Amino acid sequence: MNNAQLNELKERYVAKGAASPATAFADRAENALIWDADGNRLIDFAGGIGVLNIGHRHPKVVQAVKDQLDHVMHTCQTVMPYAGYVQVAEKLAGITPVRGNAKVMLVNSGAEALENAVKIARAATGRNNVICFDGGYHGRTFMTMAMNGKVAPYASDFGTMPGCVFRAGYPVPEHGISEEESIRRLKMVLKTDANPKDTAAIVLEPVLGEGGFYAAPASFLKKIREICDEHGILMIIDEVQSGFGRTGKMFAIEHSGVQPDLMTMAKSMAAGMPISAVVGTAEHMDASCVGSLGGTYSGSPVSCAATLAVLEVFEEDNILDKSQALGDKLAKRFQQWEQRFDAVVHPRNLGAMAAFELADGNGEPSPALAAELCKRAREKGLILLSCGMFGNTIRFLMPVTIEDDILEEGLSIIEQGLEALVGSKAAATA
Repeated sequence: MNNAQLNELKERYVAKGAASPATAFADRAENALIWDADGNRLIDFAGGIGVLNIGHRHPKVVQAVKDQLDHVMHTCQTVMPYAGYVQVAEKLAGITPVRGNAKVMLVNSGAEALENAVKIARAATGRNNVICFDGGYHGRTFMTMAMNGKVAPYASDFGTMPGCVFRAGYPVPEHGISEEESIRRLKMVLKTDANPKDTAAIVLEPVLGEGGFYAAPASFLKKIREICDEHGILMIIDEVQSGFGRTGKMFAIEHSGVQPDLMTMAKSMAAGMPISAVVGTAEHMDASCVGSLGGTYSGSPVSCAATLAVLEVFEEDNILDKSQALGDKLAKRFQQWEQRFDAVVHPRNLGAMAAFELADGNGEPSPALAAELCKRAREKGLILLSCGMFGNTIRFLMPVTIEDDILEEGLSIIEQGLEALVGSKAAATA
């Protein structure tokens, strides 16, 4: 079927809230390229929203999945366990920088991991309250929607959210919130809304994902650790988007040296297969009763096989070095664009987790310009995403394995789009 025929089916049968606005349907993909149902080639700078750090259909992952299909597809690991689940748990416990000896539970999505992290924190502390941050994104289930630091479009149509969730300001100087102000607000929340003795966890992303790719300073993360220790609150770090090599380290929290109590991860963990994890200090992970954690498809054999293959690829192909090198290339190009285009502001990156913002002539955030740049890029054969509290951030989530010529082709499309939409400073002063 071609794109037109598939769009007819989408319009007729797919719920409006779940339907993609894109009109091209993926037919096949390889590393950083996708071909649609009409045979058109697109460069992928979105990576399935951060799922494909080692690219589409990495041969090692594809082979691991095929091999697993010859053995077991599903048993439900709580009914009949299998090697992959415990092998993934062993690997993750060894590489995740949580305090003390680690234990692991596997589920299916980032949101499910966050839900379970909160459950574990409540069981371990006997407390209810959860404190999150403005701009944070944790998922689309009811609890995680309540935890998100942005209402639309995630929670605007779904009624009352769960209680016992409170929020402080994430340190984003560009938004007028310094590190000191963020800590002041957090301490005020603990004074006015979430009594420390009733607070189970403080949950945050070390680098905001949907919130705009702002990295928390190491000093801020250390202060959060100190506050948690002072009050017996668990520190939960959400690495769903920033983990598995995006920032030049396996996990973004490693840049700070801080060890949380619990960590969540998903996305690039299995290069496209659905799986996620909560990894935490053993005494916390074991706080709830037998049978209290899990799900029918949690830690599927096929997804576990993919995860083990991904971890091998990281070791064999120097993925972390490639992520840092890609981040350096992006940072250099962003600097050139900032100098050339008035609309390009606040370029930033931590490894290959990179972004810049678009502003109007008055220096105000321009979500319209960001949307137009993404639209134009798609028309020219580049999949590009915006994000951020104001919708004006252009984020980069291409595979870190992207070939140099494909990277340059994609960056040139963006550069040409900026030139067409806003013009360069040199042209404006000529």
